[in-house]
Amino acid sequence: MTASPAAAVPRLDPRHYEPARVPYEVRRHAGTPDTLAVGRPGKVGLLELAFERVGGRTELTGHYQKSPLQIMRPLYFDPARPDLAVTFLMSTGGGILQADRLRTDLHCGADTAVHLTTQAATKVYRMEHDYATQLVNLTAGPHAYVEYLPEPVIPFVDSRLYQRTVLTVDPEATVLAGETVLAGRLARGERNAYRVFASDLEVRRPGGELVALDTVRLEPSPGGGGGGGRGAGVTGPAVLAGHDVMSSLYVLSPLAPAARIADVLHEAVVGCGQEYGELLYGVSVLPQDSGAWLRLLGSDTRACAAALRAAWDAVRRLLIGVPAPELRKT
Repeated sequence: MTASPAAAVPRLDPRHYEPARVPYEVRRHAGTPDTLAVGRPGKVGLLELAFERVGGRTELTGHYQKSPLQIMRPLYFDPARPDLAVTFLMSTGGGILQADRLRTDLHCGADTAVHLTTQAATKVYRMEHDYATQLVNLTAGPHAYVEYLPEPVIPFVDSRLYQRTVLTVDPEATVLAGETVLAGRLARGERNAYRVFASDLEVRRPGGELVALDTVRLEPSPGGGGGGGRGAGVTGPAVLAGHDVMSSLYVLSPLAPAARIADVLHEAVVGCGQEYGELLYGVSVLPQDSGAWLRLLGSDTRACAAALRAAWDAVRRLLIGVPAPELRKT
């Protein structure tokens, strides 16, 4: 496969894989690891994918990867959309470690149809020195239909992660982007024992105009950082209030009015709330009537996953007239 267009700076230049700005909540943990340091082999993961419409379906036309980031070849198993390239993003490292710097660039050209997801949950391991960062840049061209729905992020005790996702969406493109973070390894009783989870999601137009910005800063309260008990709280703009799961779904599309997209999201989650209970959620339109977004909190991972899937399925039926496919992951 040919590589995607060269970056403005060399791929292994820190200016390419380091965030331009790391929030203070994360940056204050900077340090020199006593293991592999930032920039050493295996600590910089890069993935660049380019998709184009070729004939009757979407093909992967550009591909560069540097371990620990990699992919399987695109699959075409959605019976309702055989042109849809389903691509699983993978990591050979099994998770994110201290001093990791990861960057993924996804270019979806005009008229493409792409579903991007991770093979499994992203585990963020315990960190004694420094922090980790994960950058995702997704570009959707005119009339593209793109779904970016990774599995949840699980921050382990004492982990420190900053992730920044930038969606550059043509006004005629449709993008569905999801994000879920758990309070920790719930089966082990580990809740809010991480040091900090920070996330920025930006929606921009091709000219660079900022449409929307969602900022999340989660820091367990003093005294709760190492115990992992349910009493450990979370401070900051987003407060989990004792819940274990926070999920978001952003829908950008010109294929339906923003208010209608918001109504469909709300109706889908209302049904799940009646079935499972214990769900808090909110829905609103995005700026410039560019789409709508959903955020939900819950204490049952299955209930939250079901609600997010119901919302994805409902929006899919509204925008492209077909249901969400079954994704089998092992």
